[in-house]
Amino acid sequence: MLYYLITPLVEQFRYITFRASFAAVLSFLFCVVLLPVLSRYLKSKKVMERVEKKDSDKLIELHRHKADTPTMGGVIVLAALLVITFLFARTSNIFVVYALLLTLGLGLLGYYDDIVKLKSVKKGGISKSFKLLGQIIIGLGIGFGLWNYFNLNPDKFPQGTELYLPLVKTSFEMGLVYPFFVALVIVASSNAVNLTDGLDGLATGCLIMAGLAYAVIVYITGRFDYTRHLEVPYMPGTGELTVFMAGFIGACIGFLWFNGFPAEVFMGNVGAVALGGVLGELVLFLVGAIFVMEALSVLMQIISYQGWGKRIFKIAPLHHHYQFNGWSEPKITLRFWIIAAILAIMSLATLKIEIF
Repeated sequence: MLYYLITPLVEQFRYITFRASFAAVLSFLFCVVLLPVLSRYLKSKKVMERVEKKDSDKLIELHRHKADTPTMGGVIVLAALLVITFLFARTSNIFVVYALLLTLGLGLLGYYDDIVKLKSVKKGGISKSFKLLGQIIIGLGIGFGLWNYFNLNPDKFPQGTELYLPLVKTSFEMGLVYPFFVALVIVASSNAVNLTDGLDGLATGCLIMAGLAYAVIVYITGRFDYTRHLEVPYMPGTGELTVFMAGFIGACIGFLWFNGFPAEVFMGNVGAVALGGVLGELVLFLVGAIFVMEALSVLMQIISYQGWGKRIFKIAPLHHHYQFNGWSEPKITLRFWIIAAILAIMSLATLKIEIF
């Protein structure tokens, strides 16, 4: 919104990097100022984290200190992201519109899950099937919307529905499979981040690392000169998502201010489900490999236990396995952050590296 008001007066406002810088700083300040206010409100309404008996008495004991910590802090993170993006990004940009719709849709689903969990006697939230159905519907909505837009503008987006593989520098036309693939990666990444959100600051720090890599990637793909040099597909307009990702990064850093060990507030499903969905791209397998490993650890544990009656890990997701091995929570979080940072750097290297 501000883009159209200020640009005629301030020439620098036309530049994506200029607006992205403001978006990152202001979304950070938004969270730092408003999260304490929300935390006090959540405490007054008894919206607290509850340590529930699920798989292990030992896990309950390890996390007993988390009881009565305010949750649903992700509301402020999403509010910062949505408000700052609306103010500093070009809201006529189709990619910004769908990014906002995706964030809002998954945020509302996560919010509903948190509310049901807090009010339910069983404290289990909405059913897994209902939650999955909601994620699929939102993912398909985004997928078909983009698919339709690309098909209506074939000259502008000749590679819009192609699947690009960076390391081999090749693309595959997906056609009608495209919207279903988009839904798949959105659902997968949303749930993967939600699974990772189990230790103080763990998911938030990894989201920051992945967000930084994504910000660079979307900026590059929106620049014809950069894409020609790196031999990657040019997608006009995607550069505007840099502003969105800058808001994403700033909001996550602001939340981490209070979410680091020992956490003063938790994100809740309202934040984890939505922010995970934002990262829904194929390159997540490298950029967000931490999230992928966390999700795979759960899947492997289920298959192994149900198939052979044996557990691969002491407990899943993976971060709890290391807790059971005696690692302290801050040590697990810090080391996962380091791995996430290295993977984010490696993902950017794939833009230039080619394997024959």
